[in-house]
Amino acid sequence: MTNSSFSTSSSNLPSPAVGRILVTGATGFVGRRLLEVLTQTWPELEILAAVRSLPSKAILEGSNSASKVKYVALSDIGPNTEWPILLGVDAVIHLAARTHVMRESAPDPLAVYRHANTAATTNLAQQAAAAGVKRFIFLSSIKVNGEETLLGEAFSEASPPAPVDPYGISKLEAEEGLQKICSEHGSHMDFVIIRVPLIYGPRVKANFRKLMDLVATQSGTFLGNLIPLPLGGIHNKRSFLALDNLVDFIRLAIAHPKAANQLFLLADGTDFSTPALIQMIAKGMHRKPPLLFSIPPGLMLYLGSMLGTKAAVQRLVGSLQVNSTKAHTLLNWQPPLKAEDAIALTAQAFLAERKQVGQST
Repeated sequence: MTNSSFSTSSSNLPSPAVGRILVTGATGFVGRRLLEVLTQTWPELEILAAVRSLPSKAILEGSNSASKVKYVALSDIGPNTEWPILLGVDAVIHLAARTHVMRESAPDPLAVYRHANTAATTNLAQQAAAAGVKRFIFLSSIKVNGEETLLGEAFSEASPPAPVDPYGISKLEAEEGLQKICSEHGSHMDFVIIRVPLIYGPRVKANFRKLMDLVATQSGTFLGNLIPLPLGGIHNKRSFLALDNLVDFIRLAIAHPKAANQLFLLADGTDFSTPALIQMIAKGMHRKPPLLFSIPPGLMLYLGSMLGTKAAVQRLVGSLQVNSTKAHTLLNWQPPLKAEDAIALTAQAFLAERKQVGQST
């Protein structure tokens, strides 16, 4: 999936009306891949990559692109950050954020998230508009809409915002601040807001990686697949988004005139129950899936509450579906990777990483 030629998702990908782009969070999970794809797609682009510290080696290893990627070190991206590098920039892709933390230790989490996500975003947007930036692309989260959907009732752009945690609240407030700034400057700078569910792909961390680790560990025990997991009674549906599908859409959003001042909810288009996802991960690893047995989801939630892990259990048993129809109809976008293929690529990359660090799988 990485360091490979990247096919266009649609035959009518517009040429960018921009010459210079600023990408924040450029060394992160999404940013690293985005740089690869942009340099492959439009070698003439000049890219400013905002990073916390200058990389010791080239991020785009093996890239033969003639694109100019200039890394700019910023010790922090916050409400008081100065952005003189915005002069001459045509588009900003704002990926940097304080992401969702499962075990939050800050005494006032909402204040911390507002500082890093809301105030930092609006500060950057205000300076971008003043500097003459034409388009501001903001990576948001489906957590703006909430944590769960009823089975078969997916979130769409028409769904009312209903964040329930500090991360989701800070992302919603950032969206609102960005839209206000763009409206105040008339048609001078437009926005594109992209709300995403869990993103996965090579180098993925957090919950998706934990699930892959669980599958790999269970498949590799001396008992084979005889240690069952209590997940067989889960009949939920959850949407996910492959990294390359997200990056492909961002690429389209940079250039497409109809993306101006639009909100998009994005997902792969195939939803999985937790047991089905485990099956797909195991298939991608070319292994038999772990055996599953059933515990009522209500009992699992109760036990999670007793153990202080209710939020994690909720993500295993609950549904969260995303409807991406607007992206398909308005921009004629289709995800270039099928979910099954993207999961297989992610699983294989995970095994390769484990082998590289000498772990037994």
